[in-house]
Amino acid sequence: MNAALFSGHPHFFNQLSCGLDLISMAGEWLTATANTNMFTYEIAPVFILMENVVMTHMREIIGKNWRKGDSILAPGGSISNLYAFLAARHKMFPNYKEKGIATIQGQLVMFTSDQARQSENSHYSVKSCSSVCGLGTDNCVMVPSDEHGRMIPQELDRLVADRRSRGHIPFFVCCTSGTTVLGSFDPINDIADICKKYGMWLHVDAAWGGGLLLSKKYRHPRLSGVERADSVTWNPHKLMGALLQCSTIHFKEDGLLMSCNQMSADYLFMQDKLYDIRFDTGDKVIQCGRHNDIFKLWLQWRAKGDHGFEIHMDRLMELTEYMVKRIKEQPEKFYLIMEPELVNVSFWYIPTRLRKMPHGPHREQELGKMCPILKARMMQTGTLMVGYQPDDRRPNFFRNIISSAAVTEEDVDFLLNEMDRLGHDL
Repeated sequence: MNAALFSGHPHFFNQLSCGLDLISMAGEWLTATANTNMFTYEIAPVFILMENVVMTHMREIIGKNWRKGDSILAPGGSISNLYAFLAARHKMFPNYKEKGIATIQGQLVMFTSDQARQSENSHYSVKSCSSVCGLGTDNCVMVPSDEHGRMIPQELDRLVADRRSRGHIPFFVCCTSGTTVLGSFDPINDIADICKKYGMWLHVDAAWGGGLLLSKKYRHPRLSGVERADSVTWNPHKLMGALLQCSTIHFKEDGLLMSCNQMSADYLFMQDKLYDIRFDTGDKVIQCGRHNDIFKLWLQWRAKGDHGFEIHMDRLMELTEYMVKRIKEQPEKFYLIMEPELVNVSFWYIPTRLRKMPHGPHREQELGKMCPILKARMMQTGTLMVGYQPDDRRPNFFRNIISSAAVTEEDVDFLLNEMDRLGHDL
């Protein structure tokens, strides 16, 4: 079987969403058989109730004071982040929905980590929100991050104060819990303090790292303070292994989604129905019709339970720690760039001719040149897939992801040995 083509193979370490959960897959098959929509209770009553139960449970995991909030399944983390942006603007300017930009006396400004520049690192969708919703990308302010890819709170405070001094209106901060490349976690509590100080909405994009909320061992300090957020994006189709797509957005305050997005189409959302019309979810989202993404997650959760997911999260992290250990045991062949916070392992492979060269900028440039060549050899042989990319501090480096439940220590050993076999002569 060709690891270069099949993302379910245990030697495919290339993407965030890897592997195949058979229970979730069974749920997807049954979902396709039902072939129903999710905009009204009357056409998908059981699935609507499942969504309500699972989303409530996810909010309880985020924080005890979140139970009475609101949630929805969205078509990907980018749209989840967009819902957070729209709700934040509606909360601050409730007349915007009807009156538009004229209701805002000043320039709205949003903030996210400068990791957003690096492909999907922060996540680029946060910057996209500023374009799609009319702020303009110049008003999505990139906050400097430290060498580990974490937003620097003091820089956020400085930049917010600067924009306020210009008469702008800072209103939204996106805090990333699990950046796409480095797997970094922004310090939520420190950022929450700044949001409270200036009256800004705090959104936590935990699309990638949200699965660690289920782990008592790894939740803290990575996600400490998440309960202080106003909204949280969390994608079960990533670390938790649910089939694509399965993305959730959660709000601490109930009613915002409906108030912000409701259009009251009377051919669908009549107010005099037999049942509680709060179960008609289509009127609180911008898309109306929604794919049934809940059944596969509900079935998976019924099979695993919180404890089963916790075991899965801990196992992925333990495999990551094993890989770091094996890299450190072979310093002549591999260079670990930083200690990972998540399952992202950033490193360079060192071919034979560079093993005696002192590590420095020149060596890093040479190692960076090796990455696309070695990746091409992986694809040509079909035995392995590991991603690579540059960032703002270094040239190309490998970013390995362990998110598949099929991966074992033997697969990690194969990965390192195969990279050496394919690349030693570069």
